[in-house]
Amino acid sequence: MRSPKLKQAPAWREFWDSEAAGGVALMVAAAFAMLVANSPLAPDYFDTLHIQLGPLSALHWINDGLMALFFLLVGLEIKREVTDGHLSAPADRTLPVLAAIAGMAVPAVIYLAMVAGQPELHRGWAIPAATDIAFAIGIVSLLGARVPASLKLLLTTIAIVDDMGAVAIIAIGYTDAISGQWLLAALAVMAGLAALNRASVRHPGAYLAGFALLWFTILQSGVHATVAGVLAALFVPGRKSSAGPSPLLRLEHGLQKPVALFIVPLFGFANAGVSLAGADLGGPLPMGIATGLFLGKQIGIFGAIWLAVRFGLAARPSGASWPQVYGLALLCGIGFTMSLFIGDLAFADPAHDDGVKIGVLLGSVASALAGGLLLSRARGAKKEAD
Repeated sequence: MRSPKLKQAPAWREFWDSEAAGGVALMVAAAFAMLVANSPLAPDYFDTLHIQLGPLSALHWINDGLMALFFLLVGLEIKREVTDGHLSAPADRTLPVLAAIAGMAVPAVIYLAMVAGQPELHRGWAIPAATDIAFAIGIVSLLGARVPASLKLLLTTIAIVDDMGAVAIIAIGYTDAISGQWLLAALAVMAGLAALNRASVRHPGAYLAGFALLWFTILQSGVHATVAGVLAALFVPGRKSSAGPSPLLRLEHGLQKPVALFIVPLFGFANAGVSLAGADLGGPLPMGIATGLFLGKQIGIFGAIWLAVRFGLAARPSGASWPQVYGLALLCGIGFTMSLFIGDLAFADPAHDDGVKIGVLLGSVASALAGGLLLSRARGAKKEAD
């Protein structure tokens, strides 16, 4: 009797379910936006983004509305990692926290040094401070076994800590005027979400409804509406029960594919389009952002990891050589999604939009190419001593 053969999933299904799918979708969307913005379709592209749909333009519905779901997913991932994941133990936090802090501070310092003579550009200091987790993990996933699992884990945890910093920057650094009444309303909604948690309400729909209401009140308060996603995630129960997975895991799983394969690529398509005709590629704004991402990230993150290992604060990722760690630090210079998002908040003058986009694209592409090339060639460190 022949043993039954296991049916192999189609290649497209394996790719769809892989971590690389979201990163590749984002890359394709960004490249398509650049093509359209430099084609005869450019006027239609830009006009469509500024069509008014109710209280917001199409672009703002994407950036302030749909991206709130992206931040909800970020918040759920942060809560899971801190409460029951790779950041739950204090010893496991040391390396990613140090690397993320240095990886945000050094790019900001380099950016400010590059634009020192133009005070009106100083508000953009946080643009090169963020790492794009979808883009970076997409490249690492495409490299497969060439990248040790310990480095993939370190990249993920650095990006999560980086996201925490980016959310704090958005909430504190880019909020100008606050409405006290609407802020009180937002606090009341959060109290309601806390009550749902205490009452052990486990249906994810209840927390999604609370998130939607919180988004609206925060939008009206003057704080950037996407912060509602992270705040709402704090109240979603993370403990599993006899009834099955926790509401946090169910909601996180339900959001992953729509966010990675639709919302983030749509954001990339709406925000990456820039006309290169007459663009000032060497201006202080694009060069400050590009240099901050490419040089600042690698200096900050690799330097922090090397110093932490050198002084015994943490161990080097197992099986990873120093060239591989350096390749990881290079990949962290991919700042695409968060950098474009912060750039949109930093400057009220539309004249700076193209400079932000060019700088983010230059720095992110250079980091992706350099990091991907190094990781594809570097060997592991099974027998290498620290």
